[in-house]
Amino acid sequence: MYDLIVVGGGPAGLAAACKAWDEGVKNILVLERDKELGGILNQCIHNGFGLQRFKEELTGPEYAGRYIDMLKATGVQVKLDTMVLQVVPGEDGAPHQVHAINGADGYMVLETKTIVLAMGCRERTRGAISTPGERCAGVFTAGAAQRFLNMEGYMVGRRVVILGSGDIGLIMARRMTLEGAKVLACVELMPYSGGLTRNIVQCLEDYGIPLYLSHTITDIKGHERVEQVTVSQVGPDRRPIPGTEMVFDCDTVLLSVGLIPENELTRQAGIAMDKRTSGAVVFENMETGVPGIFACGNVVHVHDLVDYVSAESERAGAAAAAWVQGKHAAGEALELKNGDGVSYTVPQHLRLDALEKPAQVFFRVNRVTRDAQILATDADGKTIARFKREHMAPGEMEQVALPPQLLKLARGPLTLSIREV
Repeated sequence: MYDLIVVGGGPAGLAAACKAWDEGVKNILVLERDKELGGILNQCIHNGFGLQRFKEELTGPEYAGRYIDMLKATGVQVKLDTMVLQVVPGEDGAPHQVHAINGADGYMVLETKTIVLAMGCRERTRGAISTPGERCAGVFTAGAAQRFLNMEGYMVGRRVVILGSGDIGLIMARRMTLEGAKVLACVELMPYSGGLTRNIVQCLEDYGIPLYLSHTITDIKGHERVEQVTVSQVGPDRRPIPGTEMVFDCDTVLLSVGLIPENELTRQAGIAMDKRTSGAVVFENMETGVPGIFACGNVVHVHDLVDYVSAESERAGAAAAAWVQGKHAAGEALELKNGDGVSYTVPQHLRLDALEKPAQVFFRVNRVTRDAQILATDADGKTIARFKREHMAPGEMEQVALPPQLLKLARGPLTLSIREV
């Protein structure tokens, strides 16, 4: 039986495993379905990673390499090319079970005291957004195109239109341009971009690629391969406005229309989910509603910086180690709710007795704001904390630190909201 099994060998799983080892847990197993560790970072060959975690600018593979080297310096066991099929929570103190399979060991039923779920996320596809038009070749998710180009060495197209302005789409606009393709436009349904401001500047503006906000693709034409796309402006109701159509002659459409946490295993295990994040409901130490099972990284909520993923996952790894050592977090929990201007909060519950340091709360806003205040208000309407921000946007994750001394003064659920000054 293992002390800890980590499901996923990407940045979240690596950070959690390394931290748990450092905290004194030595019987750890990492299960990864790919043939190598590193997760999505292996195909992100652009720089910009590690500025907060390592205080230097790294590429995705370099960032992953740092953690892989850290893991190799420990005695953590790793099984690659291994698919986890099911997570079965233990009852009445019984160990948890992880059902997995690979070519070397066959079907395995592994028992463990604790589990860290770190499966990451997947891209939303054309089928998920029901884009009109013919079903021809040449329509890729931005991440699939990134893997084809950066890891497999295939050029996916020459004349490209990108739907959505998520970070992967913005980065692929630059990457395709550098490889000799012509990126005709980046089209965004919302009146604001879904990516980081630095990516808008470095990937679109620096290369003269137009960004059409409040626009969407209303038709794709092509018998075998994409030949044309029609782009239309949308109104406040997100419906196309007749007479605003633009036609682009292109051979490729890249979709950057959102990421979905990969939570099939979480749901199977009966763990409570949050409809706002599509991830598990977690406490301040990243423990889910099932004692001894933790979740971290993009499987909980979609992050914009891998540095945040690592910090959050180290918290989960440390908490899993404490659980193995018999230090179970308990006590009454204060619920966190999202108010005006806030889409969600992570964590969703804070156990005040377990807080020794200020509670790190991540959230996203649902509109662009300038000169605003973040308010933490309790059930009596009393503001227990206030933070100023000059600029906030939905594409950039925000965080605040709530001191335990102030949280203990709050009554009932705590609501996080935005007020523009």
